[in-house]
Amino acid sequence: MQQWISKLSEQEVGAILPNEPMSKYTTWKIGGPADAMIVPDTKAQLLSLIRQLREEQIPWMTIGKGSNMLVSDKGIRGAVIRLGKGFEDIRFDGSAVTAGGGASFVRLSIMAGKQGLTGLEFAAGVPGTVGGAVYMNAGAHGSDVSRIFKSADIVLETGELVTYTSEDMDFRYRHSLLHDQRGIVAEARFVLSEGDRLEIAAAMATYKDRRRKTQPLQQPCAGSVFRNPPGDYAARLIESAGLKGRSVGGAEVSTLHANFIVNTGQATAENVLELMEIIKATILSEYDIVLVPEVFFVGER
Repeated sequence: MQQWISKLSEQEVGAILPNEPMSKYTTWKIGGPADAMIVPDTKAQLLSLIRQLREEQIPWMTIGKGSNMLVSDKGIRGAVIRLGKGFEDIRFDGSAVTAGGGASFVRLSIMAGKQGLTGLEFAAGVPGTVGGAVYMNAGAHGSDVSRIFKSADIVLETGELVTYTSEDMDFRYRHSLLHDQRGIVAEARFVLSEGDRLEIAAAMATYKDRRRKTQPLQQPCAGSVFRNPPGDYAARLIESAGLKGRSVGGAEVSTLHANFIVNTGQATAENVLELMEIIKATILSEYDIVLVPEVFFVGER
């Protein structure tokens, strides 16, 4: 065991899992081992962990549901932080809702609908955690997090606990302040509106059914691989370029949705990266459009 892991095990920072395979935590089912996965259960543990890692100068990153992340075959050096059960609480107070950063975004939307609160229907088809949704300004069906976000308690990489409001967060398309200022969403607050339970349930059912019919959810994948370019759709461009079904090793452009890359069984991160480069080069050559990845590559190259 590395010395810094031994030191952390003497502190109150949560569960520590040395040499943990990351393929267990990504929806692509790809990824080598992290030096250590650490699972804090409280804000106090999370603050202590970040301060200890800073003091030891250990690199770290966070993971939620692993739904927009490609992890290197060689794994991740340093610590991977995954929020524990203590960060999954969801509380309602009238039309306001407070959710832990580790709570399921889909579960949050379902609970809001049962409360007769509208504004989170789009989240019914957005896998991931509340913290990840805030980080990415996740969205679908014409809405996104920025429209309902009120504030969040965030642990910065300096070890400070701050509260940022919507005005602080610099929300843009699939972007937030946390892309530029590292931090972990410990808890977020949203403001919803009262609505009709039946209408909310119907909308969510429609979104869920559309997702089931148009996305390859029966295979390991990571959602949309590329952002939609202005005025167009990445899937349309990829399909028009004849790339559906194109494969590298075990990675394949889905024949159901062209902006998805699926793991057909034995795909490696390098397979996925090579296929992404083929897609980007083809779209640039044929349409003079630069596709920007929506998924993040992390780990050792």
